[in-house]
Amino acid sequence: MRIIKTIAAFFDIDGTLYREGLITEMFKKLIRYDIVEPKRWHEEVKPKFIKWDNRIGEYDDYLLEMAEIYINAIQGVDSAIIQFIAKQVVEQKGGRVYTFTRDRISWHKQQNHKVITISGSPIELVKEMSARYDMDDYRGSIYICNNQKYTGEVIPMWDSRSKKKAVDELAKKYNIDLESSYAYGDTAGDLSMLESVGNPYCINPTRELIDLVMNNESLKQRIKIIVERKDMIYYLDSNYFKDKK
Repeated sequence: MRIIKTIAAFFDIDGTLYREGLITEMFKKLIRYDIVEPKRWHEEVKPKFIKWDNRIGEYDDYLLEMAEIYINAIQGVDSAIIQFIAKQVVEQKGGRVYTFTRDRISWHKQQNHKVITISGSPIELVKEMSARYDMDDYRGSIYICNNQKYTGEVIPMWDSRSKKKAVDELAKKYNIDLESSYAYGDTAGDLSMLESVGNPYCINPTRELIDLVMNNESLKQRIKIIVERKDMIYYLDSNYFKDKK
């Protein structure tokens, strides 16, 4: 008997679907509910955001710095509070997504593809975004709890190795044909996800990701690069980046 394999589409969230970083919105809510002191926002979080907003430093470094601050900020906090705040964030901000990516999610669902998000964002946020966009499954960074309190430990999903492991597990779970599948990402942490499929897309990619793609002949030949600005979507060939470093 011939077994029919599944085609899937793997989506990153921050910078790929959502136009900024959901974790920044989490901090704002944590302050509003007096879980994090405003002083911490002004001294630790806001400077990191302004640094990136002014295009100083690497976006990948910014995400890692934010994740580290978040780990410390929620230590000892009840998980029910974070789940409540995550739900509010997605209800209020979850529509701020890229047109291209949102439309691709709809297209994949019309093709009966499995739509899955693999994101470095906290699992509570990933769960809510997955539900909002009617995705079939999701993976995110798991912040460990003991007696419903966050311990300060985390099982990350923002790095390339973790995303590769997640893709392999999901491929086995759903009998996915990776060669016929799709992936969408924007940072170096998404590299393994893009390498794993036959149809990879870079969405507003960072310089670090483009450098990695350009040094990977196999990936470079099949990558599609999308840049969305205002109400315009640009499709770039990998040759565009030659001699532009």
